[in-house]
Amino acid sequence: MKEISINSEFIKLDSFLKWCGAATLGSEAKIYILEGNVKVNDEIETRRGKKLYKGDTVEFEGEIYKII
Repeated sequence: MKEISINSEFIKLDSFLKWCGAATLGSEAKIYILEGNVKVNDEIETRRGKKLYKGDTVEFEGEIYKII
């Protein structure tokens, strides 16, 4: 599990995928999310604007990221 620190109260899912390096472009992150390839707290999430807070986990391509 990789721990990723954010500097704000929350971060949107598409921005988080770019922030942690899982996606290189926002459009790439959007496609991953819309295709159902991303899980937030063990549930598939298809809203790219989903707000993530400290303590949330994101799973993508076999990697788990925890927001701290």
